[in-house]
Amino acid sequence: MASNFRLPFIYSAFFLIIEPISAIVGAYFAHFRQHEYLQMTHLASSSSGTIPQSTSIVLSQLANLYLLFAINEALVLRSTSDLAVWKTVLFGLLIADLGHLYSVRSLGPAIYYEAWNWNAMHWGNVGFVYAGAGMRLAFLSGVGLNTPRSREAAAAKMKAKS
Repeated sequence: MASNFRLPFIYSAFFLIIEPISAIVGAYFAHFRQHEYLQMTHLASSSSGTIPQSTSIVLSQLANLYLLFAINEALVLRSTSDLAVWKTVLFGLLIADLGHLYSVRSLGPAIYYEAWNWNAMHWGNVGFVYAGAGMRLAFLSGVGLNTPRSREAAAAKMKAKS
């Protein structure tokens, strides 16, 4: 990492441990527990019979993308000390967060805010994605990072208050 870049614990824990493990759990369910995955996504449209081969293939491809997500965070980010690489990867994942949130739009607008009605899958598809997007936005904004830009922003904020 750049000499003035020290990764705070909250970012290390979330990006290098918690989120990759969560992605691996998602990959496991998408590939090995496809009926449950579909039923938790939307019970009314899921079948109780045999999953169509095309759906099974798509779920396995999704599992593969979850693994890629985990690898990008757990391995790629862990292997670099370049703040620009961190920002680039996390910006790409932020875009993916927005796409992930958009993908559940057919469940209706309430899916985005009625947390009391969420099942485990909804917590993963919406709640956890909100948390990840929030962490990425904070990181990309320099929150908690000891970089020249974040120090300048903090100084400007302090000056505006006085």
